[in-house]
Amino acid sequence: MNGKTLNQRIIFGLKVKQLRLKKSLSFADLAKATGMSVSYLNEIEKGKKFPKGDKVAVLARILETGEQDLLSYEMGPHLAPVTELLQSNFLNELPLDLFGIELGKVAEIIANAPLRVGAFISTLLELSRSYALREENFFFAALRAYLELNNNYFEHIEEAVDRFSAAHNLPAQRPLAGQVLATILTNDYDFEVVPGGLDAYPEMQGLRSVFLPKTRQLLLNSKLTSRQLSFQLGKEIGFKCLDLKERSYTSSILRGKAFEEVLNHAFATYFSVALHLPLQSFNEDMTRFFQADRWDGEAFLAIMQCYDASPEMFYHRLTNVIPRFFNMPKLFFLRFLHDPERNHFEIDRELHLSKRHPPHSNGILEHYCRRWVSLSLLQNLDAMQREGKFVSTIVRAQRSRFADTEEEYLCLTLARPSLADDSARPSTDRGAGKNVSVTLGLLINEDVKKQIKWLDDPAIQLREVNKTCERCAILDCSERATAPLMVEKRERLRAIEARLESLQGE
Repeated sequence: MNGKTLNQRIIFGLKVKQLRLKKSLSFADLAKATGMSVSYLNEIEKGKKFPKGDKVAVLARILETGEQDLLSYEMGPHLAPVTELLQSNFLNELPLDLFGIELGKVAEIIANAPLRVGAFISTLLELSRSYALREENFFFAALRAYLELNNNYFEHIEEAVDRFSAAHNLPAQRPLAGQVLATILTNDYDFEVVPGGLDAYPEMQGLRSVFLPKTRQLLLNSKLTSRQLSFQLGKEIGFKCLDLKERSYTSSILRGKAFEEVLNHAFATYFSVALHLPLQSFNEDMTRFFQADRWDGEAFLAIMQCYDASPEMFYHRLTNVIPRFFNMPKLFFLRFLHDPERNHFEIDRELHLSKRHPPHSNGILEHYCRRWVSLSLLQNLDAMQREGKFVSTIVRAQRSRFADTEEEYLCLTLARPSLADDSARPSTDRGAGKNVSVTLGLLINEDVKKQIKWLDDPAIQLREVNKTCERCAILDCSERATAPLMVEKRERLRAIEARLESLQGE
């Protein structure tokens, strides 16, 4: 009976506890009847120990149950959610160790209050079914929490990039040529880089690349731009250079199978971003930009363009360096997709450092405030496109003051037409015909005022904003997409409560 898994120990312990309490036996009573110590029985019930066969037989006899019933996974209907959780192996997949949580402690919580924990788990499972949440949703949510816990900066990856660059005598100037990285993959890592390798597979056209580990072939999409190609090759080098074994073999994770796979994908992405936007030169560029006398959108774009970076790469690097090197840790990043035909806005990527900031995604189908520069710039881009104007990337700064909290953010936003593979987890048509905006929001405080010389430039628009139209009390808003339904509901409830109070006082 030795060598049992944690899940088996937890379930066995819970069943012993259930039966002991059903018979109104104390630990001392059970210890006297079985000849086992109170401390040993306590560890059994907490899932820390699993008894040998002879002791299982004794427990079954004293608790008046069959040995097989005691050893089975069946726990009764009221503890079914706990059984479902343990049998799913979900606890083992969660990156508890990254957050300093021992799996044994979780087991002890379950063992100490199984009915309450069971009800809580049942609630979580019901919510996940109601909102169509899958295991991978938890992995990506855990990834965001882990990145936020580390301020989205990883010293070991920065050092790995420096070692790699020095070992291969990479030039200081950027951008890096894709052919240079392809040669390194071929010579150092025994890859066969196959341009156009995905062209024969129509169902793969939403992917940038696929790696075949058996043949060590990297099949590339022939429609990649030079920037996309160079970034993807850098990511493959990141997997090898950081020795990341658990990975997705597609360029984007289609379905996360384990947290380590999702985390390693993020680390390889970080490596490629850091490789293409070197730390020292990027910090120097941003220092000059923040110390300029006035806001200059063209200068902001020029930094991105000199590295031939996409907006996503550029903003990824901003979230790496701004908290650590510019002492502005209170920030958020949002990426919006806009479907002009339906005039629908969706957040598909976000990051919040230091705290959860007011603008964030919601899964309740409410309308995001149209006063956010993230949305208004997308609407401007759509208007230009409808007029037949070709637009690649547009930029705008806005000071956004949130009506509910009075907190004010400096928001730097870029908007552009979408590319075919803009989704983090692509489907067959996601991103097609849509536009994309990326926003960096900095909470305006004394640190930001010290670091950004042009913060008070009158050219920067100041707007009062809110989270969603449904929850916004700004009644004279011409941009409103729908009525303030939640505000109205709250006012009706207050009126009822006030009337009830007056009636009870009569």
